[in-house]
Amino acid sequence: MPKQLTAEDGRQSLQAHAAAKGAEIREKYGPEIGWLQLLQLLEDRVITRYPCEIVFDDSNLQPGEFAYPRPKSEDPAAGFTLFVHPHFRHQLDRVPWLVLYHLVMVNYGEFATADDAEAFASSALGLPPDEYYRILCAMADEIPGPTPAPSPCACGSTGCD
Repeated sequence: MPKQLTAEDGRQSLQAHAAAKGAEIREKYGPEIGWLQLLQLLEDRVITRYPCEIVFDDSNLQPGEFAYPRPKSEDPAAGFTLFVHPHFRHQLDRVPWLVLYHLVMVNYGEFATADDAEAFASSALGLPPDEYYRILCAMADEIPGPTPAPSPCACGSTGCD
């Protein structure tokens, strides 16, 4: 009798798929993913499932949050607005690091986890997930203002070291 698939099998499969999509980004748009490459991959429906626009505005962000994708309507095909903290407005070469993390939510919706986001973005950027996570948390810590509890890095996970 074949083994019954579990929720953990599904989670691992999604994470592996996210990492493979990240590797696809790196192969097609890398090895350096900068602002121009980010804009191109956001237009690529093989990579980015739904249209996305980037807006530098923190009015839709939680305190200390660096970015957030908000659907434009209940139909994801209408696209998303990726709100990025204005702290990064003049650091366009760093914005891909922030957007790639949240692109998993655009592509996979509520099923995506922080681990999936880290696997996707780190693979796209050619880094081990732990190193990507450390750098992402350091970037989040640059945002002026109070740091939310309990996550000191506001990157969607706890335990930044």
